[in-house]
Amino acid sequence: MRTWASDFILLSLSSDWDAQVSLFVLFLVMYMVTMLGNCLIVLLIRLDSRLHTPMYFFLTNLSLVDVSYATSIVPQLLAHFLAEHKAISLQSCAAQLFFSLALGGIEFVLLAVMAYDRYVAVCDPLRYSAIMHGALCAKLAITSWVSGSINSLMHTTITFQLPMCTNKLACVDTSSNEVTIMVSSIVLLMTPLCLVLLSYIRIISTILKIQSREGRRKAFHTCASHLTVVALCYGMAIFTYIQPHSSPSVLQEELISLFYAILTPMLNPMIYSLRNKEVKGAWQKLLWKFSGDKNI
Repeated sequence: MRTWASDFILLSLSSDWDAQVSLFVLFLVMYMVTMLGNCLIVLLIRLDSRLHTPMYFFLTNLSLVDVSYATSIVPQLLAHFLAEHKAISLQSCAAQLFFSLALGGIEFVLLAVMAYDRYVAVCDPLRYSAIMHGALCAKLAITSWVSGSINSLMHTTITFQLPMCTNKLACVDTSSNEVTIMVSSIVLLMTPLCLVLLSYIRIISTILKIQSREGRRKAFHTCASHLTVVALCYGMAIFTYIQPHSSPSVLQEELISLFYAILTPMLNPMIYSLRNKEVKGAWQKLLWKFSGDKNI
């Protein structure tokens, strides 16, 4: 007779109370910075008509994904840092798994879409507006959200169809489930990566053909922010999930996973703010508007 688990006991990152409080404060600050930065990016794009372009439409979607992704993980994490009984119900665990996987998948597809946008902007600038019209941008954004959600729904369904027992997580052989999940992960994660790489191979090839140094600099500058975010997201994901057999301790793995879930959404708006002249100009315009100084 099998005993089905109704909830899961969560292991603490540390058994020391002071360490848990310190971690609570650290992740709370990171979460607040993440929320503030991404919400300000969305508000700025909404308020400044110069940013009503396909690139910033996709950036708005990316910021919404980052806010949602952090929110799907951090609030519950913070609550458990200070809770005496650290447990999560089966339903809450399934919901958190669905949203975290969905939003993570959506982000990777969005990065591929944004790479295509930069490819068109650099390699076919005269037809950019005709190609990246509003209907296409909406379809690409919807495709990102739907594909990530469907993949996550499949993962979550497969995972929670397994009998969850008290003595171990699954009471049956999970090899077929693991193969299915691996295949879907390759399709959703590696396909966008390949598209990003192909886009940037064409972009770099086009930039190198530009005769003037200033022209090459301007062309590269249009891609610098996105390329930095791509390197950060895929770099953190590879570092988190693809480790050698001599992997770090369980505690180190948990910390790396948590920082990946929080650090990337926190840094994305900073990268676009610091490395993008249009965004910095929009910030200055907004600050001047609120300060009332027309002569700055």
